[in-house]
Amino acid sequence: MSFIAERMDRIDSSGIRKIFALAASLKDPINLSIGQPDYDVDEAVKEVAIQQIRAGFNKYTQTGGIAELCEESSAYYQRRFGTPLENVMITSGTSGGLFLALLATINPGDEVIFADPYFVMYKHLVNLLGGKCAMVDTYPHFKLTAEAIERVITPKSKMLIVNSPSNPTGVTMTKDELKELAAVAVKHNLLVISDDIYDQFHYDDAPGSMAGLCENVIVLNGFSKTAAMTGWRVGFAAGPKEILDKMNTLQQYTFVCAPSFAQKAAVTALKLDTTDKLNAYRRKRDLIYNGLVELGFNVTKPGGAFYIFPEAPGSDGDAFVKKAIENNLLIIPGSVFSEKKSNLRISFAATDETIQRGLEVLRRLRG
Repeated sequence: MSFIAERMDRIDSSGIRKIFALAASLKDPINLSIGQPDYDVDEAVKEVAIQQIRAGFNKYTQTGGIAELCEESSAYYQRRFGTPLENVMITSGTSGGLFLALLATINPGDEVIFADPYFVMYKHLVNLLGGKCAMVDTYPHFKLTAEAIERVITPKSKMLIVNSPSNPTGVTMTKDELKELAAVAVKHNLLVISDDIYDQFHYDDAPGSMAGLCENVIVLNGFSKTAAMTGWRVGFAAGPKEILDKMNTLQQYTFVCAPSFAQKAAVTALKLDTTDKLNAYRRKRDLIYNGLVELGFNVTKPGGAFYIFPEAPGSDGDAFVKKAIENNLLIIPGSVFSEKKSNLRISFAATDETIQRGLEVLRRLRG
């Protein structure tokens, strides 16, 4: 008899983590794989955390987080998108919020709609809970459209996940495009998850969110990307009270609460001016995009996040990434994020020097 639960057969270990493991065995790898900023947490945010630790704010908070951060999260959405958030709770990162949202809403057999390519957790968490992934093929433009969603709707369709800017493609949705998705969700009575973790990495068009576009929306966001607080594990969720109450209940028995001192520091993080970071990453985006175009890659220009998703030579991302790793370049095969293996993901959350070194390896590999 196996002691392992059958549900574990529905998921595989993260392909990204496998790449991280490889990185540990390489000497001075050119790392364009990791999904975290190349800068550190702001000094002002660090100082608040240090002060709170020294002041003794180190115990459990309320399950749903401190009121100050809940209120500031709502105010942030009012400032950025013109709509305040209701029923805010603080989560253990955006990934923790995603897990709670799915756990609170998805029954076995429920269909969850999202774009292919996708953030890896969508597929595996839905499968873990016995749900069914209804993936929308968005190649080659990577835009999730209302028309494409309509084609996968069935009587069992329950949820639509929208991620803009997107991991792994960096593609963004305009406000009008998001409104079209909201109309489809209303028409078919779909619950929407708006995964907004990259909302400040928006380089060209005006930023948008599904928040406020329809009634049944769970908004997820956090501090791992813009604020670089990846190891601090703080995020926030908001949405219909009935669902958020259940997510709070689940948090009592899973994460308990987000780290106390980090919640205090996150209040400051929401108020910081991120213009310089945005400009720097827009420049990095242009550097990697123009470099790939010059090398002859078929590639869509990302409008946000810090990823680019070019087609691999020969449309075999697995084989190409294997060669790249053999040449000390760490990138991720597109098959980690997709049912297809034609592409590869490159993160430009790196120094300009690292990006240039990566492009040089890609130049050699293309011959």
